[in-house]
Amino acid sequence: MKLKSAIITSAVFAAVSAFSAQAADSIKLGFIDPLSGPFAATGTGGLKQLEYAADVLVNEKGGVLGGRKFEVVPYDNKISPKESLVQLKRAIGEGVRYIFQGNSSGVANALTDAIKKHNRRNPDDRVLFLNYSAVDPALTNEKCNYWHFRFDANADMKMNAMTDVIKTNDNIKSVYIIGQDYSFGKAVAAAAVKFLKEKRPDITIVGNELHPIGKVKDFTPYATKIRASGADAVITGNWGADMVGLGKAIGETGLDVPIFTYYAANDGITKTIGASGKDKIRLVHEGVLNPVSTDAYKAYHEGFKAKNPDKDITQYRIANAVQMLAAAMEKAGSDKPIDVAAALEGMEFTSLHGEKLMMRASDHQLIQPIHISVHTDENIVFDADNSGFGLVVENTIAAADTELPTTCKMKRPN
Repeated sequence: MKLKSAIITSAVFAAVSAFSAQAADSIKLGFIDPLSGPFAATGTGGLKQLEYAADVLVNEKGGVLGGRKFEVVPYDNKISPKESLVQLKRAIGEGVRYIFQGNSSGVANALTDAIKKHNRRNPDDRVLFLNYSAVDPALTNEKCNYWHFRFDANADMKMNAMTDVIKTNDNIKSVYIIGQDYSFGKAVAAAAVKFLKEKRPDITIVGNELHPIGKVKDFTPYATKIRASGADAVITGNWGADMVGLGKAIGETGLDVPIFTYYAANDGITKTIGASGKDKIRLVHEGVLNPVSTDAYKAYHEGFKAKNPDKDITQYRIANAVQMLAAAMEKAGSDKPIDVAAALEGMEFTSLHGEKLMMRASDHQLIQPIHISVHTDENIVFDADNSGFGLVVENTIAAADTELPTTCKMKRPN
C-alpha cells in the first residue's frame, strides 16, 4: 500500500508540475520592425503599443490557456527586407512562433514568402505572421498565404474610402499623387488612378511621382512642384520620416488644399505639421480617437499615455491583433500556429472601440469600418505628439462597404 500510495503521489505531483510549467511557459511574440535608423520612431512606437496590449489586454487578465503569458521579443530589421529575414531566422531559433510586423510592405512581402517556405519544410515547427500595418494589396490577393493574417485595411480598401470622400467635393478638379518608391507607394498610386477614373473621370491627375524611400533630406523641391501644378488636392502614402519631411515642406509653401494621407499623424508628424495643416490634412484609418468612442478605449488610451507619456497609440489595430490572437488560442485550446490559424479564420470580434470586425476566411483580410479624419486643434480629447493637434472623424465607411473582391486562391495545409 505504501508503494502504491507513493506511486500515486508521485504521479499527481508530476502532473501538477507539468501543468505549472506549462502555465509558466510564456508564448513569445516576435516583433520585427525598424528600431534604429530613419524610421525608428515608427518602429519603437509600435513596439511600445504591442508590449502594452500584451500586458493590459492579456497578461493582467490571467493570460491564455490556463495562465500562460505573452512575451514580446523585439528584433530590429532596420527597415531592410534582407535584415528582416536574418531576424526571422533568429526569432524562430529562439522559439518564437508568432511574428508581428507592419512597417514596410517590402518587408512584409519578404517575410510572408519566407514563412510560407519555412512552414512547408517544417510542418512540426510552423510560424504565424500577424501583419498589423503592411498594406500592399498583393499580400491578400495574388500573394495570399494561409500563414499570413492582415489586421489593417489594405491600400486599395483605404483608397476606395478616400476617393468616396473626394468624389463628393466638386471643388476638386485636379489631384497630385506623390509617394515612396517601393511596393506600397506604387500600390497607392495605382489605386488612386483607378478609383479616381471610376468615380470622378473629370478629375485631372497633374502629377504622379515616386521618390526614394527614407533618403530625401529636403522635400522643398517636391512641395514647390506640387504647388506649381495648381493641384486642388494631394494624395500621399508617405509614412515615418518621409511624411514628416513632406508635411513640413508642404506647410512651408503655404499650399492650401486638402491633403489626403495614409499616415500623416503622430511620431513627430503632427507636431511638425502643426497649425499649417489645420483643416487641410486628412487621414484614412481604423479606430476612433475624437470623439471618444467608448469608455473602454478611453481607459486603455489613458493608461498607455500614463505609462508612455512621450508616445501615442498610433496603430489601434495592434490591440485588435493581440486580442484576436488570444481569443483564437482559447477557442482552439492550443498555441500551435496551425490550430490558431484555423480559429482566426472567419473570426468575428468587437474591438475596444465597440466596432464589429471580421477576419475574412478567403484571404485573411480583416474587414472593419474605415474613417477619414481631419487634422485640427478643435474638439480634441486625445491629441498627438503632445501638440494640442489631433484627428477628428469627418466621415465613416461601414465595414460592409469597405470590402473589395479578392483574387486570393489560398492553399490550405492538409
